[in-house]
Amino acid sequence: MASVGGDTIFGKIIRKEIPADIIYEDEQCLAFKDINPQAPVHFLVIPKRQIAQLSKAKEEDKQLLGHLMFIAQKVAADMKLDNGFRVVLNDGADGCQTVFHIHLHVIGGRQLSWPPG
Repeated sequence: MASVGGDTIFGKIIRKEIPADIIYEDEQCLAFKDINPQAPVHFLVIPKRQIAQLSKAKEEDKQLLGHLMFIAQKVAADMKLDNGFRVVLNDGADGCQTVFHIHLHVIGGRQLSWPPG
């Protein structure tokens, strides 16, 4: 059986094997500052139970996926992103996913451009 969080860098962060600037944690997920921020505020929200990617999510993942979105907006409010923010979830190689443990990027603190990428 795989260890909690799987064997990705995020699993190691969940298990506190490597450091991260954790800004929120509960029994289902945690949020931490991105080590390569793309805006003044950039943090990730990850589930403690590994889901490799959104396109691989199962019916039983619905509640956890909703929880991640709820926590994203809660932490964004705590970080004073009152003028808005962007939530990004990359899926697969063409979606630029590099860590196969689902994660939400929450980015804000400045005017963001469109289209992304």
